[in-house]
Amino acid sequence: MKLRDHMPDLDENGIWINSSGVRREDLIGETPTLIYFWSISCHICKKSQPFINQLRDELREDLQVISVHTSLSEADNDLSAIRKMALEKKITEPLYVDLDETLSNIFNFRYVPAYYVFDKQGILRHSQSGTGKVDLLRRRLDRILKENS
Repeated sequence: MKLRDHMPDLDENGIWINSSGVRREDLIGETPTLIYFWSISCHICKKSQPFINQLRDELREDLQVISVHTSLSEADNDLSAIRKMALEKKITEPLYVDLDETLSNIFNFRYVPAYYVFDKQGILRHSQSGTGKVDLLRRRLDRILKENS
């Protein structure tokens, strides 16, 4: 995805944890949305999860957060291991399990974790992936939240 692209459709009928499914229409209009991709085999993803949880909890009135698990290998497709990791890492936001890589292919990122911030109109305003600093994500998010208030 490129900056200024519209938020793609989410697979509301796919495998969701902590939710019965989320549609793009559910996310647009109220607040900005952070969609982030991670994998159970990604060490950096595990290290950055507390920061995402902090953002989610601190900004719960101003930001919607969607988690997407993507597989880096066949071993990452174990749904029970994904559920267990979600519990261990306190992932309470809607979590889409992207076993067939539908969303991963649409977003077309190269590394996890990958973060995408959409404004309340559903326009992509920031993206980053890999080992990038989470403080950059926070600065961009703060700017978008200020513009959308």
